[in-house]
Amino acid sequence: MAFMFLSETVRAYRERDPAARSALEVILCYPGLHALLWHRMAHALWRRGLRLPGRFLSHLGRFFTGIEIHPGAQIGRRLMIDHGMGVVIGETTEIGDDVYLYHQVTLGGTSTARGKRHPSVRSGVIIGAGAKVLGAITIGENARIGANAVVVQDVPAGTTVVGIPARPVERRASAGRRPAFDAYGTPCDGTPDPLLCEIEGLRGELAELEAKVARLAAERPQRQPAAE
Repeated sequence: MAFMFLSETVRAYRERDPAARSALEVILCYPGLHALLWHRMAHALWRRGLRLPGRFLSHLGRFFTGIEIHPGAQIGRRLMIDHGMGVVIGETTEIGDDVYLYHQVTLGGTSTARGKRHPSVRSGVIIGAGAKVLGAITIGENARIGANAVVVQDVPAGTTVVGIPARPVERRASAGRRPAFDAYGTPCDGTPDPLLCEIEGLRGELAELEAKVARLAAERPQRQPAAE
């Protein structure tokens, strides 16, 4: 199992990162892979009820990689953590297969109550650098979270969200094909900013209201001056 995990994760790095020139380079020089190895050991201890040793191993992993993964987090296959410095993954986080995280991503909680309080990230999701995904929310399969977005609500499958707070943007569908890889989870194809779209919509509504007021004023009969 350990060999299979290492083999398929290294293969995923080589397939998706053009800077990865060899398997040996990935094994020696990629902190995202190192953090996952630390997490697998810490998570195994955590599941056996050895909570303090598990936390200590995760602390060592954080010290050596700059990536903080709670030993209670459940992580699927072929997770890629690109660059990685500053990534935080909370205790009750659930991550599916083939997820791609960039540096400074936070999968955090918004409650101090025990129980499920961190995000569930489904398979194929890309989360851009600096994004904060907060609370017991669900990020659907193949969703894209733009760099520096703050997400506090569920994101449907296949949806791209950007901004603070994160809003969905309209993307052209690629029917019959796998979702495109969006570096940093951020659309670079001229997709309009959703906030600007809302502002333009409000400007259009204001122009319509002004035209209606002007029309009503023109149709209103002129008041006759009072007789002396």
